[in-house]
Amino acid sequence: MGQVVELNDLLEIIYGLKSQNKTIVTTNGCFDIIHAGHARYLKQARGLGDVLIVCLNSDESVQRLKGPSRPINHEEDRAEVLSSLYFVDYVVIFREDTPINVLEKIKPDIHVKGGDYTEETLPETPVIKKCGGKIQFIPFLEGRSTTGVINKIFQNKN
Repeated sequence: MGQVVELNDLLEIIYGLKSQNKTIVTTNGCFDIIHAGHARYLKQARGLGDVLIVCLNSDESVQRLKGPSRPINHEEDRAEVLSSLYFVDYVVIFREDTPINVLEKIKPDIHVKGGDYTEETLPETPVIKKCGGKIQFIPFLEGRSTTGVINKIFQNKN
């Protein structure tokens, strides 16, 4: 089971992991309502290295990105659910709209995003390349999205 950690504590942990030559994998997102697409994506991401760190958007960040009705679940709840997944090692919450500042400090070996992004459209690309890491895209699972889940709830409500 993973842990929800503050960035400073995570950086100490990473220092130890890197001294053991562990491959650090990161990903990021809102993870508002966990669904099968998230689970498959995170499990595949973890398979790319020794340690998976999820950089989680704060509530304020989610609101700026997704609108005033989001997030559905509070950041502490989202972090707890993520950290309970066996393939997630650490969760760190960030307040900005992108995890660029966090990634600059973590310096992951691999940063993972869904196949709906490209290197050109991913804001994290420059910092990952600058830190010597690589970017890995995992195919998007069609029909699995938080927005889709929310829409289905509202359709079934009527």
